[in-house]
Amino acid sequence: MVNAERGGRPAEAFAAAAVGPAPAAQARLRAARLALWLVAAVLALRQVAVVLGTPRGERLTDLETWVGPDGVLHVNGSLYDSTQFTGTPFAGLVLKPLTRTAEQALGWGWTFGTLLLVVALGLVAARALPQPVSRRTSLLAAPVAISVLMLSLPVRNTLWLGQTSVIPVLLVLLGCFAVHGRRTGGLLIGSAAALQPTVLLFAPLLWFTGRRTAALSAGVTFVACTALAWAAMAHDSYTYWVHHMAGTGLGGEADDLANQSLHGALLRLGLSGPLEIMFFLLFGVGVAALGLRRAVHYARDGQLLLAVAITGCAAIAVSPTTWQHQLLWVLLAVVGRVGKRASDRYVWPVAVVLVMTLPATMMLPDVAALYILRDDVVLLAAVAAAAVVPFLSRTSQYHRSPIPTAYAPPVPARFPRVPLLRFPRRVLTRPSLLLELLLIRVTYAAYQQVRLGVTADRATAEHHGRQIHALEKWLSIDIERRANHAVVRVDWLRSFFDFYYASFHFTVPLTILAVLYLRRPVDYRWARSALGLATLLGLLGFWLYPLAPPRLMPGLGFIDTVHGVQDFSQPDYGVMTAVTNQYAAMPSLHFGWSLWCGLVIAVMAPTWWMKALGPLHPLFTVSAIVVTANHWVLDAVGGAVVVGAGFGLTYLLSGPRVATGAADDTRPRPEPVATPLTEAGGSRN
Repeated sequence: MVNAERGGRPAEAFAAAAVGPAPAAQARLRAARLALWLVAAVLALRQVAVVLGTPRGERLTDLETWVGPDGVLHVNGSLYDSTQFTGTPFAGLVLKPLTRTAEQALGWGWTFGTLLLVVALGLVAARALPQPVSRRTSLLAAPVAISVLMLSLPVRNTLWLGQTSVIPVLLVLLGCFAVHGRRTGGLLIGSAAALQPTVLLFAPLLWFTGRRTAALSAGVTFVACTALAWAAMAHDSYTYWVHHMAGTGLGGEADDLANQSLHGALLRLGLSGPLEIMFFLLFGVGVAALGLRRAVHYARDGQLLLAVAITGCAAIAVSPTTWQHQLLWVLLAVVGRVGKRASDRYVWPVAVVLVMTLPATMMLPDVAALYILRDDVVLLAAVAAAAVVPFLSRTSQYHRSPIPTAYAPPVPARFPRVPLLRFPRRVLTRPSLLLELLLIRVTYAAYQQVRLGVTADRATAEHHGRQIHALEKWLSIDIERRANHAVVRVDWLRSFFDFYYASFHFTVPLTILAVLYLRRPVDYRWARSALGLATLLGLLGFWLYPLAPPRLMPGLGFIDTVHGVQDFSQPDYGVMTAVTNQYAAMPSLHFGWSLWCGLVIAVMAPTWWMKALGPLHPLFTVSAIVVTANHWVLDAVGGAVVVGAGFGLTYLLSGPRVATGAADDTRPRPEPVATPLTEAGGSRN
């Protein structure tokens, strides 16, 4: 949130405050704030509806395990006989009165109560942003924070399971930012540690930042709460603290993917026994020490919220078990500023939000070599925040005044209302590679999910197939069967087109994007936008008009050259059978993407012979999709239409493509040299 704020100078901020924003700007700000609060409300209602709309037995499973008819809080034996209760004995003591509540009323009350806690967490986090912040940021931060929290995986899991993991985070933030008096703040943090022991890592942070009264209060409160629970439930306390070593081994298997801690990662790597314990202790002490050192530095620098986030991320790593609903600390790390350039400020917060809101399978492809990263992506983000990411200090000249982004001069359009969107400007510098890879991967994963999720019954798809076939006959372009049978008779030609169909669909577009990214950043942004819009239109076509390709049309005599003869009631395409929508044929994005490649090459290639090579790829692709019986000819026409619409929408929304001379001017600007004037916040012009 604060990363997105553009740095300003103190003198300018004072002048703006004295004069006051223009009425039009105030109206826009109020409208934006209202819209963001509406989004936050809709997301909150949606989360509640999802939880309460799920049948009993499939929702609030942890809560029902604790307080249901046979819940562990009801029994006379140990809380930990079933190992399903993972909280501390003090947590069990606090939750015990809930067993007298009617089960249905408790479910509703717990869900809405958790929702209110999340809202409170967002409000406190927004108020804790490092000062100074602009008026725009302060007004918009709260609804943005609440919306991101509602979308995050930890909050969704907390609501779904009926967990208590929001409470320790909120208590720590209240203790650091909301209450008056250091003893009271320490009492809240100590209570949070009694519920989640690794929160005790905040006591050294308080101590080394000069808040020793709060640190002592936190330690005393933790000991008092633990002793109270021990006096009330001695057997349970011994079981938790001694037998299970502070909760280690409770809950699911420690090597489960939901355990995003160093201990869980080492177990997933195949380590076990004394060797695994040695590595866990070694890495845990290192991350904790480095994280605390960095947290103390940023707290003294005036970035206490960032210091809290770093300490929480270190606690995630060093805890033996950190389940997915306990990972909210990582989300708080978005407040740190990273990068000297203004264009780099979005990389870290966007990466954190993506990691914390999307499944790991969407972040990284399904490749065996990447499983180690995919299985521990949240842990890696936590460790990076705690020990690696170079957050800017407030004393840095780049904290408030990053190196400005270079923009191309506006290009006049032929039409008076183009571009329709006036606020985006054509950036000359190269975008962040990490951010681009993340966005490309997430976008393609979303495309796969939507394409697969567009379901259609076989009868509808075949009916549309007969419509297309009849229309092609009327137009005298029904060449698919003749071409298909002609290629089948020539083995080398069939092998060539099968290989071309299966291999070049992704490699050529990705290669072109890579070349443009390295050599022509402005053209890369233009071409990428056109491709993205064309793909979105293609998804709309899959939804509106599910279509059986020729190879899935019974009675027409087509031969599937890639997968062989098929049983139309149970088609088999190998490993792709369960992950592809075979009725997503109209429009053909196979041809659409290839046409995009051909047009980009024809427009941007530096020599005539390179431009002449551009049409070859779409020519080979349209031949491959027809002769292999994967598409109708009209599917290729549909692909051409969506690509043309993609380029047209790009033109309408952002205007004409930047001239070659401006696009080639991508040399890095010299970094500003620190002077007493710039260090004091003055102008660098």
